[in-house]
Parts: sequence; C-alpha cells; structure tokens
Amino acid sequence: MSLLVTGYIGLFFSCFLSATLLPLSSEAILIYLLYQKYDAWLCLLIATTGNSLGGMTNYLLGLLGNPSWLQKFGIKEERIRSFELRIQKYGYWLAFFSWVPFIGDPLTAALGFFRVSWKPVLILVTLGKFLRYLILILPFL
Repeated sequence: MSLLVTGYIGLFFSCFLSATLLPLSSEAILIYLLYQKYDAWLCLLIATTGNSLGGMTNYLLGLLGNPSWLQKFGIKEERIRSFELRIQKYGYWLAFFSWVPFIGDPLTAALGFFRVSWKPVLILVTLGKFLRYLILILPFL
C-alpha cells in the first residue's frame, strides 16, 4: 500500500477515534499531511467524514444509555432531569458544537442519551466539524 493511501487512511482513523471519547487529537495529523503536500480538499473530506462518524458513534452509544443507570452511580434524579431539560431546551443545535474540545464528545453522547432526533444531529455535527477543518486547511489552499 502506498504511503499516500496509508496517510489518508491514517487521517480517517485518527479523525474517527479523536471524535469518540478517546483523548486523541486529529489536527496534528491533518496539518502534518498538509505540510507533506497531501491534497487539502481530499484531507478536508476525509477528516470531516471520519470525525463526523466518530461523533455519531458517541450519539449511538448515548442511545444505549438509560437514565436509571446514572442513579446507580449516585447521580440524583433531579440532576439527571436538569441535564435533560438543558439538552431539550437547545435540542439538536447543540450538535454544531461537537467539535469543541473536551465538551463536544460527551455532548454528542448526551444528545443520543436524551433521544434528540438523529437527522439534524448528523447534519449539525458534520457542519461544525467541516467548518473547523476548513479553517485549519485554509492556509494550505
């Protein structure tokens, strides 16, 4: 397999894994590939796709959750209800901020956990991640 293909595959998996709850950063790999003269537009497409799929994986994991499980970990019902009210108040619009470090990954899981509609979540997750990566690649265009 050529180094070119390996780079793009590595970028995809790096972006996918960094969007899950694992503490990884895909930006360094993206910038490295851009400095190595990889195609910026293709990098943008691959990074956005991988990161968006990773974010939606968090959403799906959230769907598997059950609020009663949180009570077993000592989280009071009032606290759970407070989280739910905030998620419901802002709804799927919160998905746009899934790219924000530290809060984005748990946010997408919470959107799934509290059963926010998946279609607008997918669109806004993808849009937010696309714009973040676009800003990163602009100097390389």
